[in-house]
Amino acid sequence: MTSVLVADDQVLIRAGLAALLRAAPGLDVVGEAEDGEAAVELAWATRPDIVLMDVRMPRLDGIAATRRLLAPDSPHRPKVLILTTFDLDEYVYKAIQAGASGFLLKDTGPDRLLAGISTVAHGDTLLAPNITRRLIEAFAPEQVRPEPQQSRDLELLTGRENQVLRLVAKGLDNQDIAQRLHVSQATVKTHLNRAMTKLGLSSRAQAVVHAYEHGLVVPSVG
Repeated sequence: MTSVLVADDQVLIRAGLAALLRAAPGLDVVGEAEDGEAAVELAWATRPDIVLMDVRMPRLDGIAATRRLLAPDSPHRPKVLILTTFDLDEYVYKAIQAGASGFLLKDTGPDRLLAGISTVAHGDTLLAPNITRRLIEAFAPEQVRPEPQQSRDLELLTGRENQVLRLVAKGLDNQDIAQRLHVSQATVKTHLNRAMTKLGLSSRAQAVVHAYEHGLVVPSVG
């Protein structure tokens, strides 16, 4: 059973999402939040597997709430799936920076919504590589200047972890990386998970953004 928390400031949307999820097999709605503050408090209290998070909410927006939930010292770090109106905007980019596992458009149909939740629940990212690249090319800093501490963090990675992170950032999946490096997919996953742990990252999409922002990979703009 996958537990889900729904956060949206619009009552009808929130109630409709919750009703849809409650009717779906294998899902358990553990709470509904009307703003980001409530979402964080409820997530810490109910410990859901996934938070379905709206972006624009009062008191604390969805981006700030995601950062708080996925901070290294958070008492519970669920998967966060962002709800947004546009498939390419700065809110989506900031959500990925914060560690969200992906996003869904608010006009997504029920089947796509349920499939997206299942994808995230299984530890995958709901963000196609081409969307990730478009976001990075639109919003990544033109001049990459990592802070000294961030540069030192990258030095914690082994050569293989660094290599895997670069290939992930270029859009390769685990199977492609395994074939290129002549290792198993399990080994690729282990290297990526270790790199993400060392860098304090919560999702594969966040790892891609981190790699670009810290100069491991250069956006091919234009």
